[in-house]
Amino acid sequence: MPAWSLPESISDILPSEARKIEELRRRLLDRFRCYGYELVMPPLVEYTESLLSGTGRDMDLQMFKLIDQISGRTMGLRADITPQVARIDAHLLNRQGVTRLCYSGSVVHTLPSVLSASRETLQVGAEIYGHAGLEADLEVLEMLWGALKSIGLESARLDIGHTEILRAILDADAANAPIADALSPLLQSKDREGLIALTREAGSSSGAALAELCDLYGGAEVIERARTVLPRLARIDRALNELSTLVTSLASAQLTVDLADIRGYHYHSGVMFAAYCPGRAGAIARGGRYDKVGEAFGRARPAAGFTLYLRDAAAHLPARAPGSAIRAPYGHEPGLREAIAALRAQGEIVVQQLPGHEPEDQEFVCDRVLEQGAGQWRVVPLAR
Repeated sequence: MPAWSLPESISDILPSEARKIEELRRRLLDRFRCYGYELVMPPLVEYTESLLSGTGRDMDLQMFKLIDQISGRTMGLRADITPQVARIDAHLLNRQGVTRLCYSGSVVHTLPSVLSASRETLQVGAEIYGHAGLEADLEVLEMLWGALKSIGLESARLDIGHTEILRAILDADAANAPIADALSPLLQSKDREGLIALTREAGSSSGAALAELCDLYGGAEVIERARTVLPRLARIDRALNELSTLVTSLASAQLTVDLADIRGYHYHSGVMFAAYCPGRAGAIARGGRYDKVGEAFGRARPAAGFTLYLRDAAAHLPARAPGSAIRAPYGHEPGLREAIAALRAQGEIVVQQLPGHEPEDQEFVCDRVLEQGAGQWRVVPLAR
């Protein structure tokens, strides 16, 4: 195998795409800062006890593990950043009030989520700690929708659901406990017949209610339909009321309600949502409420947030036009270095043509040239 080969589902990001992703990352972090979110930078590796604490254990099979040569303990390459941010909130900052944090970085998975996906994902996200009310859920949803619009993804759609609806149905019958994990893929695929057959075999009375979830997908009218077809349980009523409030508050967003989407069911503790773009099967962002994320660190603070997958989001944006640049000669003429430095200080891209090399525009188009005339250096249009 050639030395330059990369592992399967791992790839380099080349200049034009890298520039688009980096510019997107900067814009998003600057936008989060406008909401009062502080940037943190957790490490790429840490002990697995921390990375897999609490709800982070869902990541166990997705995490690469290695042995620390100093301590002999097992470390992991992070497969999710949220548990790290929860650790920072719980122990390093240890604030009593509301804390808003944002982050950006890579996570690595042992297997791709789908065949075409990369095992290294670039993420940017925001999380709010310390407020249990629906106001925090609304803030992160508004931030995500505003961020998508600000980067040119107005066609994106937000899917919203609530974990308490499924939990209330499952908790209503003890016979559901042994089959809870088997129910998940059936709900995800909206397999009504499979749900009814599995619950009947287990002696559960929840089959009809679970099957109804499969059809509860659509606009705001889904919430009212759910009130008529789902069991009349207080927990379900509260969850539907919360969804109704959020849908009303986000009237300007392209939003759908999906009560059978239970990805992250073991991770989330309330509202959960995902963002999708036309023509792509996978989500470009996911988030929700996860109040127990800090429990393993001794501070189970209320928490809500989201993660946006940078490379996926960037793929939906149009290709950037090559950057305009100035071509400069290489030499030691008086004033040349100073002229180049002054232009770069003004934010101009100046590419020096090294001796013996023909100019290659590549990511930049040199539409101007720095040349000497009348005893001074000046920028003039480049004839083509």
